[in-house]
Amino acid sequence: MFQVLSSAWALLLGMSLLMVGNGMQGTLLGIRGQIEGFDTLMMSVVMSAYFVGFLGGSRLAPTMIRRVGHVRVFAALASLISAVMILYPTFPNIIVWTAGRVLIGFCFSAVYVTAESWLNNAADNSNRGQALSLYMIVQTLGIVLAQALLVTADPSGFVLFVIPSILVSIAITPILLSISPTPAFDTTKPMSLRALVGFSPLGAVGMFLLGGIFSAQFGMSSVYGAQAGLSVAQISTFVATFFVGAVILQYPIGWISDRMDRRYLIIAVSVIGGAGSVIGMLYGANFPMLLVSAFVMGGMSNPLYSLLLAHTNDFLEHDDMTAASGGLIFINGLGAILGPIITGWIMGTSVGPAGFFLFTAVLFAAMVAYALFRSIVADAVPVDETGSYVAVGPTATSVALEIAQEYAIESDLEDVESEQNG
Repeated sequence: MFQVLSSAWALLLGMSLLMVGNGMQGTLLGIRGQIEGFDTLMMSVVMSAYFVGFLGGSRLAPTMIRRVGHVRVFAALASLISAVMILYPTFPNIIVWTAGRVLIGFCFSAVYVTAESWLNNAADNSNRGQALSLYMIVQTLGIVLAQALLVTADPSGFVLFVIPSILVSIAITPILLSISPTPAFDTTKPMSLRALVGFSPLGAVGMFLLGGIFSAQFGMSSVYGAQAGLSVAQISTFVATFFVGAVILQYPIGWISDRMDRRYLIIAVSVIGGAGSVIGMLYGANFPMLLVSAFVMGGMSNPLYSLLLAHTNDFLEHDDMTAASGGLIFINGLGAILGPIITGWIMGTSVGPAGFFLFTAVLFAAMVAYALFRSIVADAVPVDETGSYVAVGPTATSVALEIAQEYAIESDLEDVESEQNG
């Protein structure tokens, strides 16, 4: 752990500042949209636009990096992020905001690809798993910290938009000044979606459903809070609680995952996540119960990503694991684009703010139903033949997934070698 920190502290510090900026602008737009008089459907389009850009960035970033290099891509896109954050309050227009969210999603995705390839270069076989875990923890804690900063100024002014812009600008400095070696960059050609679905139908369908669940939480939770009449402090606490749950419950669920049929754990986690949604739908007027709902939903949905990844790997040969990463991200991205739009449409009907929880409850229920179906029609992979669970967040790019796949492969090979020797 200390070896990872000593070699990658600047990268982790820079990424934490970037995530504070990203977490602030996402929640702040939901609050500011209510102030500007944008209706729920309009804001759902704005929030969905981030995932359109993110999906595009994850596919185009490798080409950009090969053409001009890591340093130029990182510096240029981080500068664009900083500029767009200032444009939001300057031009409170739905078209400008939507275009800005597409651009910010694209830039953040490409920045993540660049940072993750640097992280992979700084790690070795002995600490790659620790490096990835630290990276994911830093990302999540950055979003949590961002919510605390939202209460430092009036959301109807400029200050709260200036803060993330400054943080993103500062984040570039430690990374670019301390990382001297430029890593080689290469990505595996993705597996076709038809082949991926054939290998693991539950993995593919689950990733699509989870994309909708996570994007609704990440994109629409602040819109829900504003529509429900929560204060800024309550909205920031509500949003942060999703990610607190993710940090606390990721590793216990991962530990259980390596010791049972993952399909049954996917069912159990989805049932609990759906129950959290129902709690929010029924008791949303009670703020403590609202936080319980957010904790449970966030604590279940984030580990589900790693669970579905590990389940998919159980049906793949080692040579196919990294190739499957691109397909899984694409499927998850499609669900993520649709999530905020459908959520906003439901919230704009007579259902009202409770539509936020209704949508996620339906998706969790669909996950349970399909996982039950697959557990009936297909045989389970024996527990002693399953691969390792590696914690990866829903915001991971293809590079992070490939790092996770490499670590899982290395862990499996080490287990086989130890059994043979002993």
